[in-house]
Amino acid sequence: MTVIVTCFVLYGTAQKQGGTIVRKNFTAPSVQNNKVGETAKRNVSVYLPPDYDKSTKRYPVIYFLHGYGGNDSLMMNVWLQTKTLLDTAILTGKMRPMILVTPDSETSLGGSFYSNSAIGGNWADYIAKDVVQFIDANFRTIANRDSRGLSGHSMGGNGALKIGMMYTDVFGAVYGMSPAVLNWHADFSLNNIAFVYAANATDEKKVMQGMTDFNGFYTAVFASLGRAYSPNNTGKNLQADFPISRVGDSVVINEAVKQLWDAQLPFNMIDRYVDQLKTLNALKLDWGRNEEFIHIPITGLQFSKKLEQLGIKHFSEEYLGDHTNMQDGFEGRFYTETLPFFEKYLK
Repeated sequence: MTVIVTCFVLYGTAQKQGGTIVRKNFTAPSVQNNKVGETAKRNVSVYLPPDYDKSTKRYPVIYFLHGYGGNDSLMMNVWLQTKTLLDTAILTGKMRPMILVTPDSETSLGGSFYSNSAIGGNWADYIAKDVVQFIDANFRTIANRDSRGLSGHSMGGNGALKIGMMYTDVFGAVYGMSPAVLNWHADFSLNNIAFVYAANATDEKKVMQGMTDFNGFYTAVFASLGRAYSPNNTGKNLQADFPISRVGDSVVINEAVKQLWDAQLPFNMIDRYVDQLKTLNALKLDWGRNEEFIHIPITGLQFSKKLEQLGIKHFSEEYLGDHTNMQDGFEGRFYTETLPFFEKYLK
């Protein structure tokens, strides 16, 4: 009973003395003039700690990337009750006052997997360059890599690991939560029938409207990955090539396109970024044992083992949970793991 009462007291204190969330809009140079009409006008939601308006000091920043089909506001206010959790963590001394930023990375196909694309825009650069520069110019940040953390969930976890290894000069600590699509396995494999559906699709609106079941969801995911990993400029088939296609009654693998996808998967990217990864102050990933997306626990473990074999220091952890049920709330991993991670490893 004492624990329950304490939680209510802390929550009430956080509500009265808490920080604020502001939403800003800016033009992202890395997305401008893309060939599929994605808007370069981007929103960014920013949590400012309780003492921000009463001080002149500068703060570390956590950048948190949303998952597929989301945006900055959903991530900040719905999927994670970030204000309540951050207020409580700061006001109870669990962590120092910090700024948390969730950028809007939503696209017409649900997401970019935070990858640079010749067709859809440069979404890795958007995070590491455009968003960081905008935040440093408009808020009192500690503008160096040792005071910047990068995290995210699902597609955002993938993006955190990918961008984290590409831009170690920008981010000093990286945490991928339930990172999706790290490597081929099970539901994320060429055996998934949704690859055929995506390869045959011609209308992105119909693709997005079809996300009513597992196959429809993966059709949309594969379509977004195709535009990110193997874009084409023909104006056909969603302006993306796919590693498989149907010829008559047969499914044919396009090895050249598959190699393009292979090169973009974070598991394979490790080989190209070993030296950069070794410069990170801290690196962590985790996953739920009971994941609905079967590939995530297997490929998360593969990713961790490869880091270990290459001598890249990191933390990894499997926990009892599925894709979302252990993320939010005071017992969720954002509060119990992510915030303490950045409290320890950001300067």
